[in-house]
Amino acid sequence: MTPSRVPAAAFALATLLGATACSALSTPPTAPKPPITRPTSAAPASPKASAASSALTEEMAQAALVTDADLGEPWAPTQGTATWHDGVLKAKADRPGCQRLLDALYADELFGPDAQQRAVIGLDDEWNGAQLRYQVLTGRPAEIDKSLGWMKGLPRKCGQFAATTVTGAVFGVQVSDAEVPETGSARQGLRVLLTGESPDGEPVTLRLDVAAVRVGEDAISVTNGGFGDVLTDATQTAVQLGAQRLTEIRKQGRVQV
Repeated sequence: MTPSRVPAAAFALATLLGATACSALSTPPTAPKPPITRPTSAAPASPKASAASSALTEEMAQAALVTDADLGEPWAPTQGTATWHDGVLKAKADRPGCQRLLDALYADELFGPDAQQRAVIGLDDEWNGAQLRYQVLTGRPAEIDKSLGWMKGLPRKCGQFAATTVTGAVFGVQVSDAEVPETGSARQGLRVLLTGESPDGEPVTLRLDVAAVRVGEDAISVTNGGFGDVLTDATQTAVQLGAQRLTEIRKQGRVQV
């Protein structure tokens, strides 16, 4: 090889290597493939959403009420609060442990003030002058059962005591167990007799049939009372029919959610 050809060959080789290097540098590296994500099922509903969907609405509670049409004669929509409500039940017990019963009957709060009233109806017995009050309520099942336990102990703790009304009249109070249909999740019945004198000095007895039932997460209460005959059958029918109706309304609500 002649000396004049060596630099030319070297120059050609250097040019080829330089072009190859530039080509390698200008080619971007292969980007990594993103990881494959598999489809997942929908996230479960939040506890708040579940609680909201299971809440008893006022419309559902209204539909679960027992009406005069269910009980038939002699029942009709109430014409107002009975006179004995303020005249007798607004009273002071001579035993502190029994005051809660009088307060609960007067305020119509057998399950305590924390239970939320959803619907209520008042009915009058046009033959005997009695008045029935029916409520649908919501509350924590444990608290409802606690109230039922309190009611169960009343015949033993407050079987007999005296109550003085705001007018100074003194009534003797007797509390005993009352039969309640086997319905709902838990239940308790009471019969309360308040015996005294009318403003004219005539002997009178106010009789109250009281029933409270937990139906799953809800509750119903029935108070049927008066100075004359009190139809126990009406109390039991209201409890039986009311619990069944509330159960059905609840089932329908869960299907619709």
